Amino acid sequence: MAAFNLCTIVGNVGKEPEMRYLPSGTPVCTFTVAVTRKFGTGDQRQEKTQWFRISCWNKLGETANSIVHKGGQILVSGSVEASAYLDKSGQAQASLELRADTFQLLGSRADGQGGGQGGDQGGGDYSNYGGGGNSGGGGIDEIPF
Repeated sequence: MAAFNLCTIVGNVGKEPEMRYLPSGTPVCTFTVAVTRKFGTGDQRQEKTQWFRISCWNKLGETANSIVHKGGQILVSGSVEASAYLDKSGQAQASLELRADTFQLLGSRADGQGGGQGGDQGGGDYSNYGGGGNSGGGGIDEIPF
């Protein structure tokens, strides 16, 4: 039986990307994206924000580290994995990590349209060259966070 896991999100980058290198030399860039959903009407209008941890591996990670910036709007596609853990106070928590296969800069909150921060023209589609996001090592045991 075939299996398929693909998630696509559009949201705002929550913090500047962080670049790390595994002992094998594999580059991994991580950042967060906030996806806010609005629902209800009138006085009952509400918002709910879901945070995703994004990891970009290999060449895609190096690209993300140089052009993704806090506050920018981004579309990210890849496979998603949920993790459960206990926080510092012992409370059960969960996180979602999206291992990016591709991303596209959509703009920043400030400009409200295409064109990223820092002089980027935005709109570029960046794919994980090398296929599948797993090339060049970097197995699950080597995740740097």
